[in-house]
Amino acid sequence: MQPLRSLSAAELSEISASTREHYERSAASFWRGTKDHDVSQNVAALLRHLEGNPGGAARARILDLGCGPGRDLISFRDLGHEPTGLDGVAAFVRMAREHAGCDVWHQDLLELDLPSAHFDGIFANAVLFHVPSQELPRVLGELRDALVAGGVLFASNPRGPDHEAWRGMRYGSYLCLPTWRAHMAAVDFVELEHYYRPEGLPRDQQPCLASVWRKPA
Repeated sequence: MQPLRSLSAAELSEISASTREHYERSAASFWRGTKDHDVSQNVAALLRHLEGNPGGAARARILDLGCGPGRDLISFRDLGHEPTGLDGVAAFVRMAREHAGCDVWHQDLLELDLPSAHFDGIFANAVLFHVPSQELPRVLGELRDALVAGGVLFASNPRGPDHEAWRGMRYGSYLCLPTWRAHMAAVDFVELEHYYRPEGLPRDQQPCLASVWRKPA
């Protein structure tokens, strides 16, 4: 896959630092504005395919990638699973630990250090769009390697016409379904399903693309 933009190491560092700073500045308001968002459709999509694994554990080890203040960690915990959070924003890491009482790792998306073949599932809700397309193959490969054989990755991102740019202090890549599929297939993920959100609206009012993928056994 050709990246949408070619970025230097200095540009990547700026992208990471500025995006994190945006969320550090707005951490409290972000929690207030998102803690009651209903993402049960997305949680169910991941768990449905985890439970469909032959011999799958009833208590799944789930990485909540970009966990923010911990809303979805609480959901997975309360459903009886073993979630681990990860976020690059120090304020979110502190909040998630407090809100969910789970293990939460402080790691940047572009500098992940994940255990190999450890997680049954990865929940990446509204986070991977912050990875520049140039770095996406590497990051997706690291996520694949962190899954057990047959493990499942859920991803939901704002979609777009393959456009990558700054929006204020945040940087994002807004990909269409064929491009996202190509990135996932390039690192050997197998598509299980996809859908658009929010539910029940015309397609032009569904800005988010959700998809579920399996690491081959």
